[in-house]
Amino acid sequence: MAANNRRMSGKKGAQVGSGGQRRKGLEGKGPTPPAEMRKGHKKNRIANAKAKQAVRRPAVRGRGGKGTSEMVVGRNPVVEALREGVPAVTLYVQQFIDNDERVREALQLVADRGGVHLMEAPRPELDRMTNGLNHQGLVLQVPPYEYAHPEDLAATAYDDGEDPLIVALDGVTDPRNLGAVVRSVSAFGGHGVVVPERRAAGMTAGAWKTSAGTAARTPVARATNLTRALEAYKKAGIAVVGLAADGEHEVGELAALDGPVVIVVGSEGKGLSRLVGETCDFRVRIPMPGGAESLNAGVAAGIVLYEAARRRA
Repeated sequence: MAANNRRMSGKKGAQVGSGGQRRKGLEGKGPTPPAEMRKGHKKNRIANAKAKQAVRRPAVRGRGGKGTSEMVVGRNPVVEALREGVPAVTLYVQQFIDNDERVREALQLVADRGGVHLMEAPRPELDRMTNGLNHQGLVLQVPPYEYAHPEDLAATAYDDGEDPLIVALDGVTDPRNLGAVVRSVSAFGGHGVVVPERRAAGMTAGAWKTSAGTAARTPVARATNLTRALEAYKKAGIAVVGLAADGEHEVGELAALDGPVVIVVGSEGKGLSRLVGETCDFRVRIPMPGGAESLNAGVAAGIVLYEAARRRA
């Protein structure tokens, strides 16, 4: 019996199982990933390098930067801005505001548009936001405008199989003039407007309103240096035509308007700056039998754009 016990005690106990690991090891790991996703593969290294280059080198579009956020203050200005489709982020309404027609219309326009936040705020907060301006209980926050890069305007035209038709503004500081030019560019099939980064009108709520909604489809580009932007256009084969009261050519006689062209418009008072004028390939004048000394930027741009569009039709 003792011997039998010794034999039994010599038997191995229960073995620990593999827990299915061996079976799992025999299972497939799914389809082989493409070479670009396999770590260590040559194509993977190339793909990673390209991704890093793309991060270092931003795309051309959108390089014009952004403007600053703006507040439209007062019942009439807020209602007019909303009617004209000025982009908006938030409509601030004073608590316990007198509910007149303009307030009701502003609320209805925001509800119809969608995507605009509606916030109720106490009067002291609105006073702080507007630096004490007479807001009348309504404040509309306009988002920063995202400017294009001057290269974008020509590139878009060529992508569409068209000769670029662009207007550049030199020293135009009234946003309403900028809005009027944007409207004319849109009306005559132009491809955008270029403005300098400094000492020039930008795409404010006033410019949006004057453009009558066309700013939503006509890009405005911002140039760090307008002269350099014009020189870049010239190198790309685009004629640069400046408007000047003493220009050597009449607008109706300039053949350059038939092809790719940038029309440069100066301020009503000073006209083109010296460097910009020297950069232009041609300086043209608009005949004015009535004897007016000058035209504002919106009217002058519209006349030349019409002539260019007529020749291209």
